[in-house]
Amino acid sequence: MHPRLFAREAADRPALIMAADGSATSYGELESAANRGAQMLRARGLATGDTVAIWLKNCLEFYQIYWAAQRAGLYICPISTHLTADEGAFILNDSGAKLLVTHADVPAAGVLIAGRASLAPGVSHIFDIGSALDGAEPWHRSLGGYPSTPIADESAGFHMVYSSGTTGRPKGIRLPLTGGPADEPHMLADRISGRYGVGEGSILLCPAPLYHTAPLAYGMAAHRLGATLVIMDKFDAEETLRLVEHYRVSFMQMVPTMFIRLLALPAETRNRYDLKSLEKIVHAAAPCPIEVKRQMIEWLGPIIYEYYGGSEGNGSTFITPQEWLAKPGSVGRADWGTLHICGEDGGELPAGCDGLIYFEGGWDFQYLNDAEKTLDARHPDHSGWSTLGDIGHIDDDGYLFLTDRKSFMIISGGVNIYPQETENLLILHPEVADAAVIGVPHPEMGEEVKAVVQPHRWEDAGPQLAARLIEHCRANLSHLKCPRSIDFDPALPRHETGKLYKQEIRKRYWS
Repeated sequence: MHPRLFAREAADRPALIMAADGSATSYGELESAANRGAQMLRARGLATGDTVAIWLKNCLEFYQIYWAAQRAGLYICPISTHLTADEGAFILNDSGAKLLVTHADVPAAGVLIAGRASLAPGVSHIFDIGSALDGAEPWHRSLGGYPSTPIADESAGFHMVYSSGTTGRPKGIRLPLTGGPADEPHMLADRISGRYGVGEGSILLCPAPLYHTAPLAYGMAAHRLGATLVIMDKFDAEETLRLVEHYRVSFMQMVPTMFIRLLALPAETRNRYDLKSLEKIVHAAAPCPIEVKRQMIEWLGPIIYEYYGGSEGNGSTFITPQEWLAKPGSVGRADWGTLHICGEDGGELPAGCDGLIYFEGGWDFQYLNDAEKTLDARHPDHSGWSTLGDIGHIDDDGYLFLTDRKSFMIISGGVNIYPQETENLLILHPEVADAAVIGVPHPEMGEEVKAVVQPHRWEDAGPQLAARLIEHCRANLSHLKCPRSIDFDPALPRHETGKLYKQEIRKRYWS
């Protein structure tokens, strides 16, 4: 499965559509651009196993570059457009990228190019898909001089992503290339086809940044299956509903934060749009509050699926909506690898006991240039077991329930407190737009529980709202889990995937 197949069989079918202006790339045009790109990459000295970096907002060129690098046997490294020049340079240097494609609408791109000699000396070529960046070569004009035929030494490349850095420096996740042909079978595409029925008649809507792993990978799989991918510039709740109706969207990959914003729309707005074309929605990336998912299923029907896993590919779980209704809050049973729940001493725990989640039998990933982090992710006694750092438990039927991340645990008076449950409760409060629960220093207890809340109305922030929220928590949770104090913030630092940058919040209290 490969977009090349559909370039032959359905050259005029749209492979990509930009939702903002309706501009599109057909499968035939995608194949031509990808071949020209591969020819140029070879001509610029990039060989199999080298790395290309893409520092772009969502655009048609993103996948044209992706598929050029993929058939040239290269690693494709997407970079968040929110990073500073120094942060972008860290990823460029750490990944060993030899070529960068960017655009002037990436705020830090011009700064990095100006300081290229010191910031990213290993990057030999920088291309601009526009024409406004001094010191960069024009991508489109450069392509024009190369043939639209395949390169002679094609092989399968793959993306090499960096973690979102919510708990420290981003980590590069590099998997070995297979050395096989560019159009060899692909596991994710097989799964998406078999599990969700995605195929040539499908319309996928991408509401998230393509530099994040899941949107990038699902779009890649869509092209392997001959579907049409509609790409939003950025997520907007009502615009998402309008696009589903307009394009008759059949499949979406989303995150819980998007669910919360959709449910926050007035009922008359949600009911204004015809959403009957939607066949499947899948979500992951962050824990979803039970009531949020229940409301989504009540609204759209039992079409919402969920998986748990990471870019590392060390294992995953999966749950259907029918299973979830019977096991609310679960992220499913293992469908890739074998689950193990282990205590602090590494020993396996019985059903119902919270511990560190390990997978056995998935991909043997490595964190690039960080042997210590790679080792930390391995079980101390079983080299084939690895963890993403999450805490959870399985029930007697093998269904996994997430508790929180190990790194977010609060230790107060010797008691371990996981803040996710408290955050979920606060986020569902009608006066709360977003919430983070962290541990802050306490002279006797070591840490105490604090909530940092983004209110729906900033003018409501103050002692009275704080008192109402603390009482709300105490009425629904053990007092140990409840915040002792609440601060307010106009906007919490949150990644587009829904993950909180908790270390940024913690710095305010621990620096």
